Amino acid sequence: MNKQTEAFLTKLPDATSAWAEVGLARTHESAVLHVLGEATYTDDIPEVQGTLHAALGLSAKAHAHILSMNLDAVKSSPGVVAVYTAKDIPGSNDCGPIIHDDPILSEGLVEYVGQPLFVVVADSHDNARRAARKADISYQELPAILTPQEAKQAQSFVVPPMRLQRGNAQSAFERSPHRVKGELYVGGQEQFYLEGQISYAIPKEDNGMLVYCSTQHPTEMQHVVAHALNVHSHKIVVECRRMGGGFGGKESQSALWAALAAISASHLKRPVKLRADRDDDMLVTGKRHCFHYEYEVGYDDSGRIIAAKVEMVSRAGYSADLSAPVATRAVCHFDNTYYLADVDIIAMCGKTNTQSNTAFRGFGGPQGAIAIEYIVDEIARNLGQDALDIRKINFYGRNDAEGRNVTQYGQKVVDNVIHELVAELEASSEYRARRAAVIAFNASSAVLKKGLALTPLKFGIAFNVTHLNQAGALVHVYTDGSVLVNHGGTEMGQGINIKVCQVVAHELGIPLKMVRATATDTSKVANTSATAASTGADLNGKAAQAAAHTIRQRLAEFAVTTYGGELTAVRFEHGLIHVNAQAIPFEEIVGKAYLARIQLWSDGFYATPGLHWDPKTMSGNPFSYFAYGASVSEVIVDSLTGEWKLLRADALYDAGKSLNPAIDIGQVEGAFIQGMGWLTTEELCWNQSGKLMTHAPSTYKIPAISDCPEDFRVALFKNSNVQDSIHRSKAVGEPPLLLPFSVFFAIRDAVASVGAYKFNPPLNSPATSEAILTAITAVSKMANAA
Repeated sequence: MNKQTEAFLTKLPDATSAWAEVGLARTHESAVLHVLGEATYTDDIPEVQGTLHAALGLSAKAHAHILSMNLDAVKSSPGVVAVYTAKDIPGSNDCGPIIHDDPILSEGLVEYVGQPLFVVVADSHDNARRAARKADISYQELPAILTPQEAKQAQSFVVPPMRLQRGNAQSAFERSPHRVKGELYVGGQEQFYLEGQISYAIPKEDNGMLVYCSTQHPTEMQHVVAHALNVHSHKIVVECRRMGGGFGGKESQSALWAALAAISASHLKRPVKLRADRDDDMLVTGKRHCFHYEYEVGYDDSGRIIAAKVEMVSRAGYSADLSAPVATRAVCHFDNTYYLADVDIIAMCGKTNTQSNTAFRGFGGPQGAIAIEYIVDEIARNLGQDALDIRKINFYGRNDAEGRNVTQYGQKVVDNVIHELVAELEASSEYRARRAAVIAFNASSAVLKKGLALTPLKFGIAFNVTHLNQAGALVHVYTDGSVLVNHGGTEMGQGINIKVCQVVAHELGIPLKMVRATATDTSKVANTSATAASTGADLNGKAAQAAAHTIRQRLAEFAVTTYGGELTAVRFEHGLIHVNAQAIPFEEIVGKAYLARIQLWSDGFYATPGLHWDPKTMSGNPFSYFAYGASVSEVIVDSLTGEWKLLRADALYDAGKSLNPAIDIGQVEGAFIQGMGWLTTEELCWNQSGKLMTHAPSTYKIPAISDCPEDFRVALFKNSNVQDSIHRSKAVGEPPLLLPFSVFFAIRDAVASVGAYKFNPPLNSPATSEAILTAITAVSKMANAA
């Protein structure tokens, strides 16, 4: 923790004047277990006697018909117990989350290198993996589409293109004094969770199945396994105590692993564990969607946007997966913090012969917002203005009177704090003085060039699909006063459990240490939504609060019946229940309530109000509220090699009334570095045959400690959610991933200085050293030509 962050946390209220368990900086509920190595992940669960291990046989072709598949050598390999193909699946051969176009195992057509063809079950993990490589397969190759540009040209899409229009963009272009037109490519990103995909299936009596699965969506895993085994959902229990990271990669794509482990276990009547090797994991699973954009924007002399048109096409991969909602969110976030009166946005999900891309932190929001930021950056350079000033002039209005507070999809922005937040960060980061210093440095430095950028963010919170915005929870109070809470959210390191425990402790007026969260379990809370879309704490916190409140009311009524007084005067705090001028320990009243046969457990449910969305018109009120933020980054670039370093980063994030500032600041820091990796170092490369070449840490570069800035200043903006979210807090999962936009544009600023800031560098993402050097070369040529 840096000194700035430590100082910020020390200023937070310690609740000495008014008792509280929310709003306090508490450590992660598994922090000690993490440090001691005692936190149990799926692969750490003690194996049941007779456990077998599975591995996948994968396609070597990007697009082909299978002519023959001889598995004799696989079956005769040491330790092999069984080999299963698509014909051995008892029920549905499908794991698609929305559209049923995603086979668990190929049935004769392969559509990407790495597509699972069969599963091998053996007595050990290594024996299964060795055997899987011995298959003799003949293919009839077919033409393959590998890039989003190729998909657009071929009109190859996994779902029909979507279009959002507001106003009359063409007419607005005609009255625009200036136009900027161009293309941009933004690459994808591997989730690179520390714990890979894994499922452990244990057969139970009466055709039941217990599946331990590292997943963000236990209910979806329950459904997929039930359909694959051709049984009802009540036969399947899916449990997940924690994940070693998810980032969206374990929302839908854990289904393949859960299904194959369960199918194998069902056939053999023995436990089967399917743990993906890192290379197999990266070859098989989808990533963040890369996007290609063609844009045109009209603007006036001040830099205010008058008209905007963009066509964006993503690399969806071979199946639909979650590409449609990802594209929808990209469309809804194209505006970022800017009011766009006349727009025409087209989004296409390109069907390519690559891994089926999926959810990733931000879920299309970052891909939508970076396009408009790139455009604003170009407008500023064309006008010879500071990009921050162009950003400010295009911000959403503060109120109805300004008439600039309705999004392109029709939702009114009623909680806008971007003006105040950016002003605070501009001052605290000393942006103007540093801008002058950067310009002066570059004027006297021939090789090393500095860059500086301030970028804002606005991010909508809720699932695009309205019915997913619901959650349930169970709260049990035991006779010793301890409390157990179970909810539908999953813990992937983000701290959802500690936040839910704080909410329950606060509601019951007891110390946090008296509350414990248990593993997410489909047999406890049913029909849950994925822990995604930054809604985990919002939804499950509200559900747990509702359950705890019911118990609190029962105890309050019992206390008044027993001790007298007024119900409205009963207080729960510091582990005591204050009633009729008496302070009785919580556990004492709980014990007496049990003897009086008062129910000491309750369920709770929450559904986010006020949401609606029409996918046909692409309009509605899809978000409960917006989270805001901004960051400033300063970089230095070697213009001879393209090497660069982040010198300092300042980030200010709107978490509303934070449930746990320590957890939230950690989330902001982590998101910043992860997003910086996406935009600068994490490059996905496929060869001409369609094989992913960056399928291991040796070829895929995530940020390391050395890439973090020595001067990293993160703070939470003082605010309160205007919506009735859990204790007026705001989500902190996905939105901060947009903060490192400032790193990318600081690099672009440094590159532009090579041409005296007169030319727009053609810099795509990720801005690797090679890409930076290419952009520098282009700017130098433009400068020489001028």
